[in-house]
Amino acid sequence: MFKAFTRTIPEISIFHNPSSPASTNALKLLRSALSSPYPPSKSSAAPLNYNLEVIENKPPTSDQLRTILSYIPSRAPSGQTQTPTPDVLLSAHPTVDSRPTNPEGVFELASQNPNALKWPIVVDWNNGRVAVGDVEGVKGILEELRKKRDGEA
Repeated sequence: MFKAFTRTIPEISIFHNPSSPASTNALKLLRSALSSPYPPSKSSAAPLNYNLEVIENKPPTSDQLRTILSYIPSRAPSGQTQTPTPDVLLSAHPTVDSRPTNPEGVFELASQNPNALKWPIVVDWNNGRVAVGDVEGVKGILEELRKKRDGEA
């Protein structure tokens, strides 16, 4: 009966690097979904409602990385749960000469060499979803928010 009173506005963060085309496209998509009909193909639809935090040229902290890794779906055999390794956050950029095995190491490496990360990292903190390095994952996060808005989820 009082479920409407307990709704919170989702908190979305984008760890953004303007030199990354995928990051720039993801940021445009996130901003557009806040100010224009979503989905864009449905002109009568309302924009989505969420708080967008843009963190530019700074990697997530070690604690944030730990949480982000817990949101990434495991690729373990069915029935088993396993947190992905930090390697899923690292790019194949030629200047990356080490592959840290913990969130602290990823933070240190990314602080020294921003090219080490796959940009963008988009996090829906309220719903435990993350997209790393691509726009399709961001579209998935936005689609989940749309389903909740429209009562489909």
